[in-house]
Amino acid sequence: MKILLYCPDNGVTRNFMPHLWMFLLQSLTPPGHQVLLIDGNTQPMSDAALAKLAVDENIGLVGIGAMTRMIAKAYRVADAVRATGVPVVMGGPHVTEVPDEALGRDGGPRHADTIALGEADETWPKIVEDAARGELKEIYAPTDGTGKEKKPTLKDYPAIRWDLMDLKQFNRIPNFARPFVSQLKIEWETFHIIPVESGRGCPYGCEFCTVTGFFGDSIRFRSNQSIVNELLLLKARAKKTRGNIAVFFVDDNFAINVKRTKSLLRDIIAAGAQTSWVAQISANLLRDEELVDLIAASGGRWIFIGMESLDPANLADVNKSFNKPGDYAAVLERLARRNVYAITSFIFGLDNDQVGVAERTLSEIRKWPPGLPVFGQITPFPATPLYDRLLKEGRLTRPKHWLDFAPFHMAHTPKKMSIPEVEAEVRQAWHDSYDPKRAKEALRSIDNEPFPYKLSHFIARLFFRGIYFPHGNTWGWLKLIAQHWSVILQLMSELKTTGVKMKEGKREDLGFEVVSLQNSRKRN
Repeated sequence: MKILLYCPDNGVTRNFMPHLWMFLLQSLTPPGHQVLLIDGNTQPMSDAALAKLAVDENIGLVGIGAMTRMIAKAYRVADAVRATGVPVVMGGPHVTEVPDEALGRDGGPRHADTIALGEADETWPKIVEDAARGELKEIYAPTDGTGKEKKPTLKDYPAIRWDLMDLKQFNRIPNFARPFVSQLKIEWETFHIIPVESGRGCPYGCEFCTVTGFFGDSIRFRSNQSIVNELLLLKARAKKTRGNIAVFFVDDNFAINVKRTKSLLRDIIAAGAQTSWVAQISANLLRDEELVDLIAASGGRWIFIGMESLDPANLADVNKSFNKPGDYAAVLERLARRNVYAITSFIFGLDNDQVGVAERTLSEIRKWPPGLPVFGQITPFPATPLYDRLLKEGRLTRPKHWLDFAPFHMAHTPKKMSIPEVEAEVRQAWHDSYDPKRAKEALRSIDNEPFPYKLSHFIARLFFRGIYFPHGNTWGWLKLIAQHWSVILQLMSELKTTGVKMKEGKREDLGFEVVSLQNSRKRN
């Protein structure tokens, strides 16, 4: 049987990194079946085109995984595919949180023949075999003999054969940028951001987050050796294909068990498996000097930190009091001293926020080492404690906001601000942080750093700006480059005078650790 695994975009935002679930399910598919992968973020297709592909390729089963922001597109594709007679199974966080919606049990249309609830490591092979026999069940859920939900162990994690996969659709070097890369004598033909999982679960239970509800509050880890083997496989593939990779550890809190994380990083270093990597780690865990040393030595380049707010009252309201705003500056300085820099995430519209929250936040950010700040409004995802509280309080303005996805638009009434005021604060924060003047200031503040790091920081800033101000097509990129032309000239001048290693034609790891904040720890 031929199987198509499809990861939808939402028609608005785009991810820079492929989602792990497609590759994991491909690895878990029983022998004798062929699996095709399409990621709508890198290979956009209309609903009709996907349905036609399913028919033309004689697909026997289409699997669609979607988070909340993608679900509207996922439903449209599922409807188009099912209209051709090809069965569709849907899964992922949103379907698990709102199963009746996908099955049409909430008064709306039915979108899926079958749904897979929770983690599908053990149920996916059963789904495939049942589909091959034409005996699909309506619901698959990982349960034990008593009917209680069962979380899969990660001890026997499948080997994902990155060395055998066709990753062309995920190459992050745009066509227009390849001549520039060649001019720098960087011998890259490809650059891929690869998702790697080392553990699942989070005990913190932040009010707005879906992770604890979906993965549970108990942490499960892969073996160190299996992760080391995967990194070595990725490095070998990059060398063979004249490319480069960066790894995104998709764990929702990579250092949740500091002792275990140190052990893993030591094993990576000992095996020579270092590669540029990005991970999500909460600020309270980054007080450990030895941990930060190991992060840097093992290839860590950027750390995503969910700071959320500078107001302790806000943090207490969303059950994130373990964040201490007074520690933020010291944590970022500790990382910066080792050339590890931060992607800092902030949420506006929390119950204690008032007009001016953007400038108050920005004034602190300007005191910190240069990083990549990102901003959003508080969003009530279904089945989270936040959603349930706002529903009870009668504050939801768009109870099913995911069916009409609109990035950076609120779905409930804040307490001390209006919805337009929150959205204006978010826009101000993005504009100020990614204005060309800020790029100049950021590069000036790291003037003594090596050229490769400065270049990677600048490129990362351009990509992150696109989260709020999408660049769109090649013309959009050219306009963006024109706006930053003075910075580009400065970098090119420095390249010419310093030469660095690239002038000699040697391979140089610029550490393009550009990641998608759409793949955040909230999984939505």
